[in-house]
Amino acid sequence: MEEFPKVMYNILSKTIYERVLYMASSILKAEKLCKSFSNGGTQQHVIKNLDLDITQGDFTVIMGSSGSGKSTLLYALSGMDKPTLGKIFFGDTQIQDYSNDQLAQFRRGNCGFVFQSVYLLDDQTVLDNVLTGALIVQKNSPELVNKAKELLKKVGLNEEDWKKYPNQLSGGEAQRVGIVRAIINEPKILFADEPTGALNSASSCDVLDIFTGIHQNGQSIVMVTHDLKTALRGTRVLYLRDGGVVGDYHMPPYDQDDGQKRRAGLTAFLEKMGW
Repeated sequence: MEEFPKVMYNILSKTIYERVLYMASSILKAEKLCKSFSNGGTQQHVIKNLDLDITQGDFTVIMGSSGSGKSTLLYALSGMDKPTLGKIFFGDTQIQDYSNDQLAQFRRGNCGFVFQSVYLLDDQTVLDNVLTGALIVQKNSPELVNKAKELLKKVGLNEEDWKKYPNQLSGGEAQRVGIVRAIINEPKILFADEPTGALNSASSCDVLDIFTGIHQNGQSIVMVTHDLKTALRGTRVLYLRDGGVVGDYHMPPYDQDDGQKRRAGLTAFLEKMGW
């Protein structure tokens, strides 16, 4: 996996100059965001008047105890669900009032998604699973197929794997396919919800290396996790409690050689938050 960041740099056509130029630009913003659900005739307020600003190039990790609103926030920010109140800005565009069809079109053109469950199509091969989503956005072309193959190679899936079906894959292999499917259209933001939650330790490390590689090449990422090892890969950790952000911790880009100091700093922050 060591060569992955360098190759992804070329495939995704990201440059260090572009990343530095847009680093300070706001890519996603929430203002007075609220999300409520009806529960037995009463309203359950999961997200409460939340303000948030995410800049281009951030690797933002959302943490908090169970029921704090982590996944609910992720779904609202990504257009997977509509907020009850408040505004969501994606760049200069407000999306909170979009229709379901408009949101679907918005997500296809701007967002990539990686979940704990990969949701691959059982009757399609690895390569076809990757291309199915890409073809909705891009025209069918040899270049697109070659791009899919190159991305699959760089996440450790070689030619003999491309014709396999999902039931022939390990959990780690399936998640790698899911990541390639999510990034092939070069999304402006990659959203991830517990992407290593169902994986063993070795597969988790491989998947986290992939996330680190694509982030180092300019990809903005918003990830929900409860896992310290996963959170260490981020550059910013938001801690949620009772539907609001109560802590905001920043770290430099991930460097495995600085792991002990990084872990100590994040652990101290999380303990202060009551994690």
